[in-house]
Amino acid sequence: MKINQFFFSFFIILILGCGNDKKAPKKLTYQRTQSPSEVVAKEVRQTPIDLNNKGIGPIKKIIFSEKTDLSLVENGKNIFNSKCTACHNANRRLIGPPMKGIYERRSPEWVMNIILNPDEMLKKDPTAKALLKEYNNIMMLNQNITEDQARALSEYFRTL
Repeated sequence: MKINQFFFSFFIILILGCGNDKKAPKKLTYQRTQSPSEVVAKEVRQTPIDLNNKGIGPIKKIIFSEKTDLSLVENGKNIFNSKCTACHNANRRLIGPPMKGIYERRSPEWVMNIILNPDEMLKKDPTAKALLKEYNNIMMLNQNITEDQARALSEYFRTL
């Protein structure tokens, strides 16, 4: 008799626990991830393009020659791979913006100044502040890059 009462009680609890809720189960939807070119386009739309802003720092004017300096490019690529790839990718958004097409969005002076002077730029420069907000307030670390290294990086970015 006790076994029958146990199963009866278990059956009643099971029915009451399930209830009569007629809510439909949630449907999952899937979206295709963005391609690298779509990610770059998104970044461009969110942060204003400003080719006149030179940034805050020691670099006031850069004039690129028509030909890229291959020794600077190789040096810049090595610096980028050793110091920058934790946060930046050449073609897609990571913790920081992609470098491909950077000179279509920023002046060369601005790029070198953010590399050389990220702390002050992130506090005072409107474009840097907008990027900081866009990238979840993750601050660019000062990598203690020299002007020569920043110049090599800037030449490498031209080739992407």
